[in-house]
Amino acid sequence: MLNQFSRTEMLLGPEAMEHLAQCRVAVFGIGGVGGYAVEALARSGIGALDLVDHDRVSPTNLNRQLHATRKTIGQYKADAAEERIHDINPDCRVTVWRIFFLPETRDRFDFTQYDYVIDAVDTVTAKLALIEACKKAGTPIICAMGAGNKLDPTAFRVADIENTSVCPLARVIRSECRKRGIRGLKVVYSTELPVRPPEDAEAACREENPGRRDVPGSTAFVPAAAGLILAGEVIRDLAAPYTINR
Repeated sequence: MLNQFSRTEMLLGPEAMEHLAQCRVAVFGIGGVGGYAVEALARSGIGALDLVDHDRVSPTNLNRQLHATRKTIGQYKADAAEERIHDINPDCRVTVWRIFFLPETRDRFDFTQYDYVIDAVDTVTAKLALIEACKKAGTPIICAMGAGNKLDPTAFRVADIENTSVCPLARVIRSECRKRGIRGLKVVYSTELPVRPPEDAEAACREENPGRRDVPGSTAFVPAAAGLILAGEVIRDLAAPYTINR
């Protein structure tokens, strides 16, 4: 019988789709990158999604964030994403976490319950805490590196953190992982050199983001590309043992 996942099943097979329906994936950071990852996972048949983000939709999100519309301004991003997911797949089990993920809050999460984690958060501290928590739990994680101040969506690559280059954020994460003895970290990073916005433009956007030292420029297509690649890697890894094309 045809259903909303029939076209995906043509490529992956029924066993893979059945497995994806039993999987639970957590996405940390539901912004320009994470929002596209979340929707792609929902459209691919993932059975349960945890959405972790404390931010609300603002007018400056309209240029790039999938769930940001005039109607959703002021809503929590995770709530807006949950509504979209249920419009796509009412059977998807969604858990919303309206909190900032930090070292102080990671004990609220049981990472052993997840089949995969996507890191789409902005700060080094939060990324490292996520990586450490997943490694301790034995849960697969894929991390987004820098997507801000970029213009080329074709420059993204998937690699182990040890094999990254160019990306300033990847350089920091690579160094910190070495210090912690962390190995085998899959990331999505860009080989494009960042563009530096004019100081006056950055200062204006900083007013909407108090407490942030740097507010990067962004576009509709670069974060989207990163988010879709993240989701694609998750689906491929989860479905691989069951897919008809393995």
